[in-house]
Amino acid sequence: MSLFSELRNLDRNNVGGWSPAVKMFFTALVFLAVLLIGWYVFIRGQQDELASLAQQEVQLKADFSTKQTKSANLEALQQQLTEMQDMLRQLLRQLPSKTEMPELLVDISQTALSAGLVTDLFQPGPETVRDFYAEKPITLRMTGTYHQFGTFISGVASLPRVVILTLHDVSLTPERNAGSSGRLVLQGTVRTYRYLDDEESAAQAKKQGAGGSAGVRK
Repeated sequence: MSLFSELRNLDRNNVGGWSPAVKMFFTALVFLAVLLIGWYVFIRGQQDELASLAQQEVQLKADFSTKQTKSANLEALQQQLTEMQDMLRQLLRQLPSKTEMPELLVDISQTALSAGLVTDLFQPGPETVRDFYAEKPITLRMTGTYHQFGTFISGVASLPRVVILTLHDVSLTPERNAGSSGRLVLQGTVRTYRYLDDEESAAQAKKQGAGGSAGVRK
């Protein structure tokens, strides 16, 4: 009798009476089932972990390559930073110094007068020290024509020192009862800037360092 015939006529209540071939068949079947269960429970989980580790390896290699490139270029980047800092210092040195500021304010006022503007108010305010420069606000009110304002701006730009004027809350409106004269009123606050000398820069750096240390102690 063939194995398939025996399987079709198998007596499940008489396992001891099964032929050796049938017993071997079921033994092999159980063995395969155990292998499949073992693979599913153990090996499949390890394969997922292996795939995850493989992705981490790729990411770590990419990070290493990036850091290696930065490390190789570190010296060149530091040199570029030094050159940029030197360039910034040179540009700042073109701004007025602390001792030149009073004269500069007089020059700005005189330039407005020479342009034909009527200065109703020109009031410098208290200076504010920033990281590497200081700014001084000027509250002003000037009256003149569009052409006169243009002459004033051109005159300020031609002063010996680099003069930077930034506008803050400034309005330019027609003068009341100006008629056809085209006169305008400029009023508001402008800010001009100067560079910090070596002593001031050192004091500012010390102040910032003390502030950072206090923040760390907190």
